Amino acid sequence: MKKLLIAVATILAVAGALFVYRQQAQAPEHHAKETPALSYVDAALSRMSLRDKVASLLVMNRDGTDPAALSAFMDTYRLGGFILMGKNMPTTDEKLLQITSALKGGDTKLPRLVAVDEEGGTVKRLLGDNYLSARELKNLPVNKTTQAFVARSNMVASVGITLNFGIVADTTADKKSFIYDRVLGTTPASASVRVAAAVEASKGRTLTTLKHFPGHGETEVDSHHTVPTAPLAYADWLVRDEPPFKAGIDAGADVVMMGHLRYSSVDSLPASLSKKWHDILRRDLGFKGVIITDAMGMLPASGDKSFADPVKTAVAALNAGNTMLLYVINPAKTPAVLIDGIVAAAERGDIRESVITDDAKAALELRSKSAGLLK
Repeated sequence: MKKLLIAVATILAVAGALFVYRQQAQAPEHHAKETPALSYVDAALSRMSLRDKVASLLVMNRDGTDPAALSAFMDTYRLGGFILMGKNMPTTDEKLLQITSALKGGDTKLPRLVAVDEEGGTVKRLLGDNYLSARELKNLPVNKTTQAFVARSNMVASVGITLNFGIVADTTADKKSFIYDRVLGTTPASASVRVAAAVEASKGRTLTTLKHFPGHGETEVDSHHTVPTAPLAYADWLVRDEPPFKAGIDAGADVVMMGHLRYSSVDSLPASLSKKWHDILRRDLGFKGVIITDAMGMLPASGDKSFADPVKTAVAALNAGNTMLLYVINPAKTPAVLIDGIVAAAERGDIRESVITDDAKAALELRSKSAGLLK
């Protein structure tokens, strides 16, 4: 009897196993269906060479108002973005729309970034921008900041510009400082509420940028001519300079621009080349967006010989944690010199290819987000 029961159990077990096997064999290939399709960004990234990825991290400029020539410049070097300067501004909005359309390229899901410095007041490119600027807004109720940046952002968007380097999060009460006329507040608290208001007012109209982290308010010296040094202790920076940047980040700023200035108590390097400052921005302030340098040509223009090699400085900026590099005047003369130099550095192991790939993905994601702003 015992042997019979064992035999029956064995037969049932074998039959069950065969049933499961047949069911699995007849079942459709679930794994193939469950694997999500690559996103548009990931698919685009997968087709990019290392050289393409490097080029996508550069936002550059060249003179001229001919849409075809500017489009050819972008197509030739496959750049991630273009910053419009005074010499790119035509006489009418219609012509400017032709320029911005040409700069964006043909991929409407991943248009190239078209950027501008449109703060209003002393820093503006659009002649029609007569809205209140920081010079007045710092002394007016916060709702005036909201109104001004709604109007300014609508104007920027109306001519096809998608990224505005337009919100100064520096703060100072020092009227001798070169940045004083451009700050939205003379105290951390007053600057913070206006920076946040400017970010909120720009949402859905332009991509927003906070500048110049970690803050030019602690120095009177203009970083366009030298690399200023601020001796402020980190604990004091947390109280005096950090709040407006944190407020802008919490309000949803898309980009933070790194300043070319030293806080000697934190790092002997300029913040734009300092991994310590990038770590503070990511870890302590919680910023998850794109980090871009201030114009890289400012570093060699300072006369500091340690910044004389543009490729070496570009690699240092990427290794520090910048996602993208901004060039108004290119110290390498042509984009190809920079692109090829960074590629060679990656092939030598001076910068990890994974860093470039991660940055390229973040840059593409920002471009994808800019597509949502296009009407």
